[in-house]
Amino acid sequence: MWTPRKRSQPIANFAFLFLACLLLCEMASGTPYITLSKKSGPPTSGILVSGRGFEPNVGVDIYFDTKDEALVITNGKGAFHDAGIHAPRGAYPGKHWVTALERNNDKGAQEPFLVQTNWSQFHFDADGTRLNPYENVLNPRTTRDLDLKWSYLTPASVFSSPAVTNGVVYVSSEDGSVFALNARTGATLWSYSTGAYVGSVAVANGAVYFSTFNGKVYALNARTGATLWSKSNSNYTDADVTIANGVVYVGSLGGAIYALNARTGKTLWSYITGSYVFSAPAVVNGVVYVGSNDHNVYALDARTGGRLWSYTTGLWVNSAPAVVNGVVYVGSDDYNVYALNAISGFKLWSYTTGSYVDSSPAVADGVVYVSSGDGNLYALSADTGNAIWSYTIGIANEEGSSAAVANGVVYVGSYSGANMDALDARTGTLLWSHPFVNSVTSSPAVVNAVLYVGCWDDSVYAFGLSGGDDSRQEAASKRPSFKILRPDFNLKASE
Repeated sequence: MWTPRKRSQPIANFAFLFLACLLLCEMASGTPYITLSKKSGPPTSGILVSGRGFEPNVGVDIYFDTKDEALVITNGKGAFHDAGIHAPRGAYPGKHWVTALERNNDKGAQEPFLVQTNWSQFHFDADGTRLNPYENVLNPRTTRDLDLKWSYLTPASVFSSPAVTNGVVYVSSEDGSVFALNARTGATLWSYSTGAYVGSVAVANGAVYFSTFNGKVYALNARTGATLWSKSNSNYTDADVTIANGVVYVGSLGGAIYALNARTGKTLWSYITGSYVFSAPAVVNGVVYVGSNDHNVYALDARTGGRLWSYTTGLWVNSAPAVVNGVVYVGSDDYNVYALNAISGFKLWSYTTGSYVDSSPAVADGVVYVSSGDGNLYALSADTGNAIWSYTIGIANEEGSSAAVANGVVYVGSYSGANMDALDARTGTLLWSHPFVNSVTSSPAVVNAVLYVGCWDDSVYAFGLSGGDDSRQEAASKRPSFKILRPDFNLKASE
């Protein structure tokens, strides 16, 4: 039988649930939280911090680890938007914490930020400099303590330069395989077989790009190795690809330079030179710089492929150019290293070595580092071309290792010497050397305190510090307590 009491019971339950929901929402809205504009990046990365759930119209300090970097004033709703901070230059690779804490209260919120640098293509960046400007662990002092972390056996020799992105090492071997390896352990994440020799890979926007000797350019899913697209053309070679602004640039056996849409593989333009193009292009300020076996260095409009200028050397140009401060640095098989004006192609200087220069220059702090077939690594003044020092690394073959530079150290492999060497960039003094049983023509990558390189002994190697600085990296990963954070009273508040 229906009674008023029975009817009122569900109404009372509904009212209770409604009031509980309101209370929970109010509590949730009063719980501070923050969001970061990016979750990871190298040291010096700019980070925008936004927050909600704080008290209205109060000061909130924004910390990176324990350093107070910004002071903001919340609005009438207890929110703030896009407070700018930076990951410090000295922030070690690994997890760090961003904290937003009310200045006169213990009310705050925290989010992790992963300090991580990517060596995403042969050049490191599209400018061709082979310089990692963010390395802050390996230096002329600590490099002496490098030790083998892991090695990975591939089916064939590894000539390619590793790419390291988001904790994964991507590298190819001579049998036409591409591997994705865990950067910390060397464990296989996936592999992909093409059946033809593969050049060095490039990684961008979640995809791995490379060209093969059987006339294809591939794009694979960087996480799974699944094919995104492949483009066939009998003129493509195993040349190293370059990625810039959503475009894949690659040379060809038929003498063409191609620009492909990185998302679809569609050909945007091509430019025909007079001979093979093995040189990896450099792309700077809307211009593509590349060498050809027709003895020329070319500057092409990156949007249209139109020729802006060309410079004729005495022989083939297989070296990949590096472009710094308006100057193109490139080697030639006529035994010379050239410095050319990036706008006009006018020769600024040349330096003559004892043999061909197929390796690609690395440029850092006003110095050009380049190896020659005469068995020497040269350090040349970027302004004048004068030799600062030279170091004997052993006779190189036509695919000699190109140097890499990071934090005052030059890393380079040798062909006949079968060593991986680390030199003081200022003096050329040998800091560290690792012997191999076979030649090293792979060009190293140095990133996140680890040196990665391939070898003719069918392996990829990772070298890191045997200890010492691990404690500092572990300390950075600990979430700081609100109680230990001290505000900087010299900061000026922004709203």
